[in-house]
Amino acid sequence: MQLGKLVKKALMISAFFVPMGFVQAACEAPTKLTWHTVAKVVDGDTLKLADGRSVRLIGINTPELARQGRSAEPFAEQARRALQAELSASGGEVGLLLGRDRQDHYGRTLAHGFTRSGSNLEEHLLRDGLGWQVAIAPNTQLAACHLAAERVAQQGKRGVWSRPLSAHVQQAGFQPLLARVKTVQRNRGGIWLELENGAVARIAWAHAKQVWPSDTQLQARQWLVKGWWRDRQREVAASGRARWLVDLQHPSMLREWP
Repeated sequence: MQLGKLVKKALMISAFFVPMGFVQAACEAPTKLTWHTVAKVVDGDTLKLADGRSVRLIGINTPELARQGRSAEPFAEQARRALQAELSASGGEVGLLLGRDRQDHYGRTLAHGFTRSGSNLEEHLLRDGLGWQVAIAPNTQLAACHLAAERVAQQGKRGVWSRPLSAHVQQAGFQPLLARVKTVQRNRGGIWLELENGAVARIAWAHAKQVWPSDTQLQARQWLVKGWWRDRQREVAASGRARWLVDLQHPSMLREWP
């Protein structure tokens, strides 16, 4: 089955969430990939190619290595080593499937990575719990199979899922958060989910046409909210609004817990 049809089928079945399980469609390699020699594995989700380009793997965010005085996050080194091992087994080569958005704001190439054996690098790391599934529009082609891989790690309490999740935003940047939705509001900026503990999640209208839970569902359950949190302390100091904001672009970034 072709990659596009496979992922479309999985998305149609899963839509937003499946209470009794998830369709575990493998992230099959497409027939046409561009192959490149890897010069360096920077971390668990970033590669340096021999041609000088940096590649940020789509669909996964791995723990951060030590830098600028900060200690390495748990499982950061394991993620880097696992990616190195996969690429070594692939003869030091990676097959790239470029995203619809081909470059991020750091100038890195955005792509899915595959080995010579046909396995998807992101899926492998996610199944071992060495990162979190993420989906940023419009690069959501493999979101369904990546989410399925993440669920396998979660259910097995592997890697990052062996550690307790926080109900509080710790600092600006990526963090999975467990929270309940207090209120749901709509305005020109989109759909705003006021969460517990001084945080808010926003779904811009551009992304609201996807299958999101209803207001009743939102306020009746606990949710895992994944994304990059922004600190609005200065701009909301006098307004009384929530300090922490995250933008959600795909339903897989907001799912029922557990």
